[in-house]
Amino acid sequence: MHFKRRRAALKAWGISALLAVAPAIGAQGVTDPAHRAERADFRVLVLGDSLSAEYGIARGTGWVALLAQRLRSRGHSALVVNGSISGETTAGGRTRLPGLLQAHRPTHVIIELGGNDALRGWSLQTTQANLVAMVKAAQSAGAQVLLVGMQLPPNYGRRYAQDFARTFEQAAQRTGADLVPFLLKGVADRADAREWFQADGIHPLAKAHPVMLDNVWPALDAQLKTRTR
Repeated sequence: MHFKRRRAALKAWGISALLAVAPAIGAQGVTDPAHRAERADFRVLVLGDSLSAEYGIARGTGWVALLAQRLRSRGHSALVVNGSISGETTAGGRTRLPGLLQAHRPTHVIIELGGNDALRGWSLQTTQANLVAMVKAAQSAGAQVLLVGMQLPPNYGRRYAQDFARTFEQAAQRTGADLVPFLLKGVADRADAREWFQADGIHPLAKAHPVMLDNVWPALDAQLKTRTR
């Protein structure tokens, strides 16, 4: 598929190729993750792209920040580290993950990557191999892993879109990781989806991020409950 067509398709679903780094977020407002890590019952590392990096919205309104707030409201002693970078690929995440694991020693790792691979026309085999490698690295470090999948819009073609979605399913099956099939469920697939994205038509508005968190929360909550038994 032509690169421009891929780019236009992914813009319709909120995936950015811009670079912006989001800071670490402490679930109890502490800005020094190392200070909090020793005392936190849960240490959650989120490794994602622009959908997790609060691109174009006020700091503290993205789904990762909302996750930290929800953990606090549920009485959890938790540290949430947002290691997301807009434009990140699975290759970039795979390269950065070892350092993040060493620095933060997470109990849980949420991987939200893969959309920008499609933007660049990478093979699905490469994307899946990178996802599997990241999951195994996190598991080897003692973390439970949650894969967060992406889906492609119809103009990619039904076959390619199905194969892309299966990439996340197969990576989860190969590693035993839990899976959230579609981070933007209830946002990008709604009839008024355009009203849920920023003016650039690329990035979700702040009002979409609670929905995104609700897509992730059940699987993560189940992991947290298993960890405390």
